[in-house]
Amino acid sequence: MPTDLPPERHLRPAGSLELDPKGEGVAIDETPRLIASDKVEGTAVYDAGGEHLGTVHNFMVDKVTGQVAYAVLSFGGFLGLGESYHPLPWRSLRYSVELGGYIIDSDRDTLERAPTHGAGEDPFADPAFGGRIDDHYGVRRSPA
Repeated sequence: MPTDLPPERHLRPAGSLELDPKGEGVAIDETPRLIASDKVEGTAVYDAGGEHLGTVHNFMVDKVTGQVAYAVLSFGGFLGLGESYHPLPWRSLRYSVELGGYIIDSDRDTLERAPTHGAGEDPFADPAFGGRIDDHYGVRRSPA
């Protein structure tokens, strides 16, 4: 009994710039300008002098506009204990190819004074929380 199976497709190696192996032309991993969300999580964040501050825990996407609003920086603690989470306006981060991570124009002291929240807390339940973050980092959007 013959089997008419299609030829196997070569799946992309991890970290490649290849497109979806189904051949539909959709980037699923990384391109020169785009990166998959699972590759952003865990990326290091540095200050302007190159000091490691923490890592991107996740990022928050505005449900209406589809734009990334905040990156949540995991900061402090040891072995996952005592960590705090600092929302950073997405536009305050810039990627450094040399460091392989994001740079912010804030130092450790600025982060320690920033609006923060602990695990399991929902600070965005307060509608003014986002504005306080933008004000702290000096990136408040002007009204439309």
